[in-house]
Amino acid sequence: MSKVPRIVVAKVGLDGHDRGAKVVARALRDAGFEVIYTGLRRTTEDVVQIALQEDADIIAISILSGAHMTLVPKVLELLKERDAEDILVIAGGTIPDDDAEQLKAMGIRGVYPPGTLIEEFVEDIRRMLAERDAQSLSQT
Repeated sequence: MSKVPRIVVAKVGLDGHDRGAKVVARALRDAGFEVIYTGLRRTTEDVVQIALQEDADIIAISILSGAHMTLVPKVLELLKERDAEDILVIAGGTIPDDDAEQLKAMGIRGVYPPGTLIEEFVEDIRRMLAERDAQSLSQT
């Protein structure tokens, strides 16, 4: 029996709006994923620590504050420091297209703006996990 993928849905920084994150968390749970919601105003260190403790496969950052170019790369940096780069990172929220491309170039696996269809989002996550697992198998 294969492991149910675990996704940490995180609100990083001072962003106090979590309706979208809760909608995403519920949709992921309904799609069969195990979801850990961090709650509001978490530090990047908190989020990475939670992901490590929970043996997460993905960190899904929801951010509306405009601090995405500071906070999201910091999560990647902390994962690298802890030799946990196998944890995929995605982001959603109000992220301009130019910034989304820069984040992807840094290693963010997907950026999802408001209005993204849940079905497409879930399918993207399944594809990302399958690709990661296939790559992991080919390296053994």
